[in-house]
Amino acid sequence: MTDRPVDGWIHRGDLDGAAVVPLWALVGDRFDAVSETWPAAARAWLAATKFVAKPGRSALLPAAEGGLFGALHIVADPTSPFDAAGAVAALPGVVYERADQSDVAPDVLALGFALASYRFRTSDDQGPGPRLVVDPTEARIARSARLAAAMRLGRDLVNEPANRLGPAELQAAVEAVAGSFGAEITTTVGDELLDAPFPAVHAVGRASPRAPRLIDLRWGDPAHPKVTLVGKGVCFDTGGLDIKPSSAMLLMKKDMGGAAVMLALAQALMAAALPLRLRLLVPAVENAVAGNAFRPGDVIATRKGLEVEIGNTDAEGRLVLADALTLADEEEPDLLLDAATLTGAARVALGAEIPALFTPDDELAAALAEAAAEAHDPLWRLPLHQPYRRLLDTKTADLNNVGSGGLAGAITAALFLRCFVGEARRWAHLDVYAHNPNDRPGRPKGGEATAMLALYRMLERRYGG
Repeated sequence: MTDRPVDGWIHRGDLDGAAVVPLWALVGDRFDAVSETWPAAARAWLAATKFVAKPGRSALLPAAEGGLFGALHIVADPTSPFDAAGAVAALPGVVYERADQSDVAPDVLALGFALASYRFRTSDDQGPGPRLVVDPTEARIARSARLAAAMRLGRDLVNEPANRLGPAELQAAVEAVAGSFGAEITTTVGDELLDAPFPAVHAVGRASPRAPRLIDLRWGDPAHPKVTLVGKGVCFDTGGLDIKPSSAMLLMKKDMGGAAVMLALAQALMAAALPLRLRLLVPAVENAVAGNAFRPGDVIATRKGLEVEIGNTDAEGRLVLADALTLADEEEPDLLLDAATLTGAARVALGAEIPALFTPDDELAAALAEAAAEAHDPLWRLPLHQPYRRLLDTKTADLNNVGSGGLAGAITAALFLRCFVGEARRWAHLDVYAHNPNDRPGRPKGGEATAMLALYRMLERRYGG
């Protein structure tokens, strides 16, 4: 899983005599100065084609003898791998090498090529796309390789059809990553969840013939700071007895996107050997419809001891996260992060491209915002507005799993989770979409490890990258 070749790359030692085309990745205001150094044939071609050095524009540069002198791609921001990724869709499928005068650093260009070259399942008759010559021994390139492999893992998991990826298969994916890095893993399955106890995970998953489970991965030196990641692993969501319309089910294979993001992040952190005591918790279930499914109006137990009235069975993700967050909080980690495809309300507010961030910790919010900007992987903080906690009040239990009135759905969902994190301030919740509705440079249509690059950069900065 971690040793596959990186999409869009070729190592110099594997060229075997293949022709290599220099690629200039430039910001627009440097185009005139750099192009003055090129042969007359290349400059004449650009003039004849009325090339304008605007971000996103690319061009092939002819040599006087009829071959290629090089290729050009204009970027708006030379630090963005997604700007660099635009070259992959615009240029033909030959081998490129970063030209020395390029404004985009080698590792940024390499990551851009990798992210843009991802395909879930490429047919054998599809020839290779553009590839970039890389030196895998260079430290920054090695970092890009770790990030590219993690992003590919997250995307692959979200793209996998639900009939091929249920709770057991998600467990196998976690086990494969654990095996690559010598991590410990334990799993609590089926009725064992009641004794553990993880009663909310069991309640949500019990109607499916695919047994629910709580997957627990541990890695690193116990003396290092404890960082715990929690990812929602609902492998398919029918909505339960509050069943979704068919159109709303079409993308529900991605409802385990939070688990995909956090497993991808865990892989990247372990591959980098960051000095962490890492823990990954994935409550993996399928929210199905059967005679033993949990019902609207039921009151269910949780690991924390709080009882929850079920206002809607389609708000199941927060229930499985409640037990996992309680378990994580019992260990008092230095930092607790969770990711989940949790609410449509977050998508209405921010769209598909920007995850909603919730945290009571201003310092952590600032660190995440700074890391997101550096990684070009945006987040947007929404308020944990405590007065809205009253919207979860019920006379039947300690709280309801949905807010009354239908407003502020993303906030009330985050406040629900906050009830299971204790008094720890170092906690952040990300409400992610985990899917690209359309192709964008470096972000192909389909499953996405949304926010993984931002989270990795924050942890890298915080714990010694």
